Amino acid sequence: MDFNVNSSPSSSSTFSSTPHPMTTTTSDPMHSWWESISKARSQILALSSIISDLSLSFSSSFSLSTLADSDRPALSFLSSPDAYLLLSSALSAPHSGSGPDPLCQWLYETYLSNDPHLRLIVLSFLPLISGIYLSRLHYPESSSSSLPSLAGFEAVLLAIYSSEAKSRAGKAITVQIPDLAQPSLYHTPRNRQSANIADKSGPSVGILCPPLEHQNAVKSTKRATIVGVALDCYFKQISQMPSWSKVEFCKFATAWAGQDCLCEREFDGDDETEKAGYFLEDAGMENGNDEIGDVVVEKMSKLGIDNDNAEDLKPKGLRIPLPWELLQPMLRILGHCLLGPLNSQDVKDAASMAVRRLYARASHDINPQAILATRSLIQLNKRASAAAKAAAAANSSSNVNTPSKAKKPEVLLVSK
Repeated sequence: MDFNVNSSPSSSSTFSSTPHPMTTTTSDPMHSWWESISKARSQILALSSIISDLSLSFSSSFSLSTLADSDRPALSFLSSPDAYLLLSSALSAPHSGSGPDPLCQWLYETYLSNDPHLRLIVLSFLPLISGIYLSRLHYPESSSSSLPSLAGFEAVLLAIYSSEAKSRAGKAITVQIPDLAQPSLYHTPRNRQSANIADKSGPSVGILCPPLEHQNAVKSTKRATIVGVALDCYFKQISQMPSWSKVEFCKFATAWAGQDCLCEREFDGDDETEKAGYFLEDAGMENGNDEIGDVVVEKMSKLGIDNDNAEDLKPKGLRIPLPWELLQPMLRILGHCLLGPLNSQDVKDAASMAVRRLYARASHDINPQAILATRSLIQLNKRASAAAKAAAAANSSSNVNTPSKAKKPEVLLVSK
């Protein structure tokens, strides 16, 4: 199922890898601002026409064209839950992601536009794209033995990968490893001879990611690396991602880990996870009081989406291979979702469930790297939750014990 990006444009299952010609940049900031606004408006209007051509039955007054008239069209789109659900429903259609899919063509061209705000829109849908892509790849819905056509999704993933490979310029991502033979991390050998001995004792540079090779197609041997690099690009911009995008990723991470297992509750002394009420059934929301599910149902009801279609948007509990090239960026994203101070409680709850499922998966697979990473995230999450509860209790007790000042008696001036 190789996907050739450089194939002829006449092919219905491929996209052209040549980006649109960029306009000449000027030093005038007002001109650059207006150029970015105009580009965002044209792209959103083009998406609105694509959505209308898909003949989706949405009985809602919401329209993407209203976002194009705002002062910041791209950022308004990024912060609109209605726009996210509208595009998510289109991406989750049964025949989405094929070669001639106009929606994937729009995402592909939008990312190649090199506009930072438009790129954020594409990255916000990366959890959904990668989730649907990997789920359909390993569990095709059709009964035929041939793999489904997912060239559209592969084109978007390959565009993000190629852009990141170009920015790294063939260099590996490294990290400095301190020499544990020295008295401290900040110790410097006094003479050159001891320094040479220290250098020969072991490597001082660790490779986090090897140099990225240029890829013209999504091959089965490179699929995990391509998706992992795309998720790493998502992680770099995760502070600007909306909460529903992070929750979407956590749901798919939970689904990829597999079914529920008692191993994930190994760290719960009093079944905190069950009391929190965010257990997921098949990576969907099984608790009736779940706020995430209520918000999604409410938004979909506003858009006029049937409940049957809404159920299709929920990722199933599908266990897929998770090599380290894919699992490493996943854990980075989940670490931010767990410990990010500005994340909502919905994001933290979904990430906590995903990390516990991945820990159970790693325990069954006997994967030491994954066990250590997921176990560390669980412990950090428990300590952060305990510290937050202690701070809240201390704050409430200080408010109770603080004596209130006696009010002065009111003096009424009465005229005689």
